[in-house]
Amino acid sequence: MSAVNDTKIQPAVFLLTGILGQEDVQVWISIPFCFIYVTSILGNSVILFIIKTDPKLHEPMYIFLSMLAITDLGLSISNMTTTLGIFWFNFREISHDACFAQLFVGHSLMFTQSSVLLCMAFDRFVAICNPLRYASILTPNRIAKMGLVSLLRGVVLTFPLPILLKRYRYCKDNILSHSSCMHQEVMKKACSDIRVNIVYGFFVSLSSLGLDSLLILLSYVMILKTVLSIASHMERLKALDTCVSHVCVVLLSYVPAIFFSVIYRFGQSSSPLVQNVVGNVYSLILPLMNPVVYSMKTKPIRSIIRIFINFTK
Repeated sequence: MSAVNDTKIQPAVFLLTGILGQEDVQVWISIPFCFIYVTSILGNSVILFIIKTDPKLHEPMYIFLSMLAITDLGLSISNMTTTLGIFWFNFREISHDACFAQLFVGHSLMFTQSSVLLCMAFDRFVAICNPLRYASILTPNRIAKMGLVSLLRGVVLTFPLPILLKRYRYCKDNILSHSSCMHQEVMKKACSDIRVNIVYGFFVSLSSLGLDSLLILLSYVMILKTVLSIASHMERLKALDTCVSHVCVVLLSYVPAIFFSVIYRFGQSSSPLVQNVVGNVYSLILPLMNPVVYSMKTKPIRSIIRIFINFTK
């Protein structure tokens, strides 16, 4: 009898959701989703290829950009498998272990990406505020260590989340409102006391996204102070222009992430459709926008892409 009750209380799977209320046309919705995923993967792959093959781009700024592209590739691939599985085959079931693995990969990459954006802000800070020591501070060995620390930080911060989730029993309500697993939603499906997850999740968000965004803001305050002290108007514009791409990517990364966190923590009355759309747009668009922004605003990459396009005509 106990075994029967446990089976009723704890279903073996979660059910993922595509676009709420649009189940009948999900095959058609999959076309733009698939196009964006493919474009995102191709765009980030092209950036990696260009940086690897052009010796002139073997500089700290572009090495950090390649790290950002790698995290974007990982995020696209980890979300694409379940999303297209729902749209094409209506395959909504995902086991608990697979769900925990997906959210571990997704959150690890998200926190790693935040660290990389902080490294890129440090790169711009050194380049503008201390240009004479730029090459001696950002050496290849130090850049590799910064990249490794960024990855380890993301993994270490995320590692407890699936372990904590695996300890819980889950209620009959096993329907998730997104096409991929996220800690903020999965923990709410537990029939147990989830205060540890709430506190730890808040601590992780504060010590990663919160701290990184604060340090990035501080670095740009110091950059702006240095730029305003430059006598030449043209030199001021030139210095600021090197920061435009990074500022755009930071805003595209942090503003939706903050909005998404607020909806889940304080928007209990918000519509499930709003949560569904915001989650899908955030996971879909962000990996695409980074290569678009850097392709448009970074002159060396834009020039190489233009040459390639002209060559293929």
